[in-house]
Amino acid sequence: MEIVVATRNRKKLEEIRRILEGLPVKLFTVEDFPGCPEVEESEDTFEGNALKKAQAVAAFTGRTAIADDSGLEVYALNGAPGVYSARYAGEKASDRENLEKLLREMSSVPDDQRGARFVCVIALAFPDGTVKTFHGHVEGRIGRTPLGSSGFGYDPVFYPEGHERTFAQMSSEEKDSMSHRGRAIEKLREYLIRHGST
Repeated sequence: MEIVVATRNRKKLEEIRRILEGLPVKLFTVEDFPGCPEVEESEDTFEGNALKKAQAVAAFTGRTAIADDSGLEVYALNGAPGVYSARYAGEKASDRENLEKLLREMSSVPDDQRGARFVCVIALAFPDGTVKTFHGHVEGRIGRTPLGSSGFGYDPVFYPEGHERTFAQMSSEEKDSMSHRGRAIEKLREYLIRHGST
């Protein structure tokens, strides 16, 4: 089975590739299809954005496509940055700029009120218009200082529940086993196994 991953984010692609390893699936990216449209994440839910991207890529390539939308929801910030996680500090903001803005916004939030969760929705879109979605999330808390050099995004300040290390201090395998994206991709993997991925 050939699947196009609707992302230009190499780290996301590596994560998806690791978790789907062993399945008879050949992964492509949008970069393998010149002219593939850049889909604007204009929906107000993770599911809406994931579906929009996957459907657009499936329609353009004529192949099955998967897309994810994911982000961080901080309870003390009423769920922000949410669907704006990748552009929290502005449209072209770097991971570092987004992280710095988050820490500024939370500077006065006490330690016992720094709860947050990472959320991921993966959409699987077939060329015939059929779609499926898979959800994953992980609860945790936001630290005060970035720690660790693995991962990306907000990983250096996110401590998953029950752990004293950030996602960025964990190995890829350790993070995959509990991350929001890892959990959503695992559900996708189970679906592909059940419904035949050949």
